[in-house]
Amino acid sequence: MKGKRGLVMGVANDHSIAWGVARVLAAHGAELAFTSQGEGFWRRVVPLAESLAAKIIEPADVQDSASLDALFERIEKEWGRLDVLVHAIAYSDKAELDGRFVDTTRSNFLNSLDISCYSLVDLTRRAAPLMTQGGSVMTMTYLGAQRVTPHYNVMGVAKAALESAVRYLAHDVGPQGSRVNAISPGPMRTRAGAAIAGARKVYQASEANAPLRANATLDAVGGTALYLASDLGACTTGEIIFVDGGFHVTGMAQPE
Repeated sequence: MKGKRGLVMGVANDHSIAWGVARVLAAHGAELAFTSQGEGFWRRVVPLAESLAAKIIEPADVQDSASLDALFERIEKEWGRLDVLVHAIAYSDKAELDGRFVDTTRSNFLNSLDISCYSLVDLTRRAAPLMTQGGSVMTMTYLGAQRVTPHYNVMGVAKAALESAVRYLAHDVGPQGSRVNAISPGPMRTRAGAAIAGARKVYQASEANAPLRANATLDAVGGTALYLASDLGACTTGEIIFVDGGFHVTGMAQPE
């Protein structure tokens, strides 16, 4: 990763998947920029970013075009190009990540799809012109996009849209040498994961029934991101790569 420059969006704290990715990329030589939204997140993100010698730390809200304009203008001014975009952004009203999906409100449905899916489209469109030497865009998804997961509700639908967007974006930016992929970790003990009702049971069930009898770690996800961001993944695009101990291949609970 030496000589490569990447933008990491979605770090909330040192348990975030985005932080696990950033830590591994930086350890292998990448120069990184970070974004954060809101004062609370800013206080936690800045020290983490500075620990990796990040020089670009910008506020950004994917629903605020002006903030994204400023972000990419700074990246173009200071770096001139971009090699990697890490999109680890998703949101839904916690109150609606419980009960039945059929009770999802229109407003939360639209907001969830906007933040969790359309943001990848918008950010890829902005990043692509800066990927003058080809590049790698990656996002984070979850098995709930493909199979019904209790209480995941509208986020499952949003992640399904995200996975489809990955394929269409891969098709669009492929001719310029850029790639778009998604990593699908199993349940993880993150701030976002904790918002899902019954998250502890999902975590325990996945660990007990996965072929490896283990859930993903931040380092495991970071290692997959390293492959996708580096030249080792030069011919991988449009993929959903599972990092879940193999849970996604199981058809029933383990006999024991």
